[in-house]
Amino acid sequence: MSLPLIQLFDAVSSTYTYLLRDEASGEAALIDPVDTQAERDLALLEREGLKLRYTLETHTHADHITSAGRLRRLTGATAVAPAGCSIGSADLQVLDGELIGFGKEVIRVINTPGHTAGSASYLWRDNLFTGDALLIMGCGRTDFQGGDAGALYDSVTQRLFTLPDDTRVWPGHDYKGFTMSTIGREKRHNPRLAGKTREQFIELMDKLDLPRPKLMEVAVPANRRLGAPHG
Repeated sequence: MSLPLIQLFDAVSSTYTYLLRDEASGEAALIDPVDTQAERDLALLEREGLKLRYTLETHTHADHITSAGRLRRLTGATAVAPAGCSIGSADLQVLDGELIGFGKEVIRVINTPGHTAGSASYLWRDNLFTGDALLIMGCGRTDFQGGDAGALYDSVTQRLFTLPDDTRVWPGHDYKGFTMSTIGREKRHNPRLAGKTREQFIELMDKLDLPRPKLMEVAVPANRRLGAPHG
C-alpha cells in the first residue's frame, strides 16, 4: 500500500506542505500550510474525502504566511505550534515529546531549536518533517528570530541524527529540486554538517551573510497570529 502522505510545493517561497492521512477514519493533518495555496489544499481535502484535524507549524516562518488560521476557520481544524515560537493564537502549544493523534496515526514532537528559538520537527512513522532545521544537503539559517548555530548543530546531531538511518527526511523548503532524503544520507553527505565539529559549523554559519527574507517584516507578525493580517 502506498504511503498515505502527499508532498505539496509552493514555487514562490519554495515551501513544502505535507498532507498526512489516516486511511480508516479519513482524518488528516497538514504540516506548514501556505496562505496562497489554501484553495489548493481545501480542494485536495474535498477530493480525497478527508477531514482536517490538525494544522502543524514547524516554526514561525519568515518567507511566507501560513494559512493555518484560515483553515481552522473553514474546517474546524486544531492549530498546532511549537511552544517556543510565540504563536499565541495556536490552539495547542506543543512541547518536546508530546504526541498528536489523528485516527490511529500518531505524530511525535521533537524540539529542534537553532534556525529559530522555538523550531520543532515532527516524526510520523519513519518519516521526519524537519521544517528548516535540516534541509536536504543543507540547513536553515541561524541569524534571526533567536537563531543559534550551536543550538542548531546540537538539535541536528544529538536529536535528528540519532534516529535510524533509514528515517525519511522531508524538509520544509528546497531550492535545488530535491524532494526527500534520509537521515543516513544527510549524516554522510550534508555539506554543512557531515564531518563538521560544532565549532566548524558555527564558523560556517556565521560567514553565510545572507540577505533578509523579503517578506520577513510582514510574515513573522502575521504568522504569530496564524496568518491574520492584523491583531
